[in-house]
Amino acid sequence: MTIVLYDLVGADEARPFSPHCWKVAFALAHKGLEFKSMPVRFTDIGEIEAGSFKTVPVIRDRGRTCADSFQIALYLEETYSDRSSLFEGEGGKALSRFIEKWAQATLIGYIGPSLLLEIHAALDLADQVYFRSSREQRFGRTLEEAARGREDRLEGFRASLLPLRLMLSEQPFIGGQRPLFADYIVAGIFQWARVISPFPLLAVDDPVTTWFERCLDLHDGIARRIPAAS
Repeated sequence: MTIVLYDLVGADEARPFSPHCWKVAFALAHKGLEFKSMPVRFTDIGEIEAGSFKTVPVIRDRGRTCADSFQIALYLEETYSDRSSLFEGEGGKALSRFIEKWAQATLIGYIGPSLLLEIHAALDLADQVYFRSSREQRFGRTLEEAARGREDRLEGFRASLLPLRLMLSEQPFIGGQRPLFADYIVAGIFQWARVISPFPLLAVDDPVTTWFERCLDLHDGIARRIPAAS
């Protein structure tokens, strides 16, 4: 049976953009599992599976549902243990948990506010109203104020990638010679930015850029099929 992935979209259903949903899409493809992306807008999330969930990603598999990208990855690893591993053991799980916390603080901490206006522009009217209200409450300022100055902060953001840059100068993936879920955590965030905005987060000659391009080509180019924002 095909797995259903409830996938966050804006006005264009063909351009899913949630970083957390992209982690799961990468993970499903890594496992070689057939899945169907079910487009969901912000204001539709409360209706998923009879109102059982407040956030995405959510998957439905074999009559069961699972939410939260990391929990979904753990579920896939246990349920489909005969397929390519997302963690390669407990060490890989620990690595992925560290990468997730680092990514939330370092990557989303800068990228999230920086993309607010582009995300808002990509939504339909009902979602725009919800998004502006909820994000301005979260940030304590307008979307415009929260996004302001991203160009001035860009070099500091790029400098913060140094540990990742040094690692990827010596190996092709965060997971080593092949990708693990740790890679998909970070790649999902950069894919979010790639789909939403043409703002140049990464320098052309950066090893992180080379790694991300490699990730875009994984699993028959599942991520590259979505054109970059222009």
